[in-house]
Amino acid sequence: MKKFLEEFKAFIARGNVMDMAIGVIIGGAFGSITTALVSNVITPLLAYIFNSPNPDALNITLRAATEDTEALVLGLGTFIGAIINFLVIALVLFSVIKAMNKAHELAEKAKKKEEEAVEEAAAEEEPKPTSEELLTAILEELKSRK
Repeated sequence: MKKFLEEFKAFIARGNVMDMAIGVIIGGAFGSITTALVSNVITPLLAYIFNSPNPDALNITLRAATEDTEALVLGLGTFIGAIINFLVIALVLFSVIKAMNKAHELAEKAKKKEEEAVEEAAAEEEPKPTSEELLTAILEELKSRK
């Protein structure tokens, strides 16, 4: 049991697990923001476009309520709101991921340019042999061949 707890502690302490936990918390908060946007802004606009007094007017009553039974309602307004909520969240997530990928790509380009600059600087720092040194090296090579 002690080994299991140690492994669990190591798993929880990893950075990617913490990142995931933060993502879930932020995602929950963002979900409430988009739900508020859809229910308080977009759905009333849809009700206005369809000339209905409230968003619930987009729902269709299949069977009216009686003393013994509840009304049977087809919640199109609620369903449309859920679809819009999903689309807003998907659009924002797509935008965030696209921005992160672009930032990663720019960072990689900058890193590559920096590495190239370091290589060029190293190549420039290498002492270039003088004509005399080159001639001496050629002469030694010719002597070694004889």
